Amino acid sequence: MSRRRNGKGGTSVKSRLTAAAAILGSLVGLGLALAGFFVGEALKEARSAERFVTVRGFAERNVESDLVIWPITFRDTGNDLVELQKVVDSHKAEVRAFLAAAGFEPEEISEMPPQVTDLKAQTYGDGQKRDYRYIATATITLRTSDVRAAKKAMEDSGKLVLRGIVLAEQDYARSTEFLFTGLNEIKPVMIAEATKNAREAAEQFARDSGARVGSIRRASQGLFTIEDRDKGSPD
Repeated sequence: MSRRRNGKGGTSVKSRLTAAAAILGSLVGLGLALAGFFVGEALKEARSAERFVTVRGFAERNVESDLVIWPITFRDTGNDLVELQKVVDSHKAEVRAFLAAAGFEPEEISEMPPQVTDLKAQTYGDGQKRDYRYIATATITLRTSDVRAAKKAMEDSGKLVLRGIVLAEQDYARSTEFLFTGLNEIKPVMIAEATKNAREAAEQFARDSGARVGSIRRASQGLFTIEDRDKGSPD
């Protein structure tokens, strides 16, 4: 009797242990599965947070020039350097008088020493026979903030030709410049406009891809350029 009870008791204890082990194993397995689910979701959220898109903002506005640099270049020719220098000085005085009559101050006018070319001293030539040996090129430069007056003077520059002054064609080194010096005053507003434009572009990109836009991760100012509106109206 005692052994049967022990035998039944042993069987009952073993069954309970087996059931407990099975339940424990189920709980452990479920815990691992849930842990794996939570870790997986965390990784997905982390990867989602790491995603970003790079966009560029754009802003522009029309501004009027507030500074003009106008180089007036002319050429004279001759065979005697002394006489040629006298002609150059006379024409310089004519140009200065023309600018003074247009209302410009002496401090707005500057000049460079003339450049003289000796055709006989050149080792190459075009083979043409000329009546002169020397070519003198002189430049008087007007630098002014009175853009309107400068444009009017340019329109009237034909008066210099009537006085016998041969105006030279402008080249890269001697070309009229219309400049804008107030960039720092409008820069903050333009940066804000460009930032807003970039944000709108990012939001549109996010909508098209089924995502959403968070905060800005990194921003750079970019580049400011000032260009002529067109070749005919560089001011």
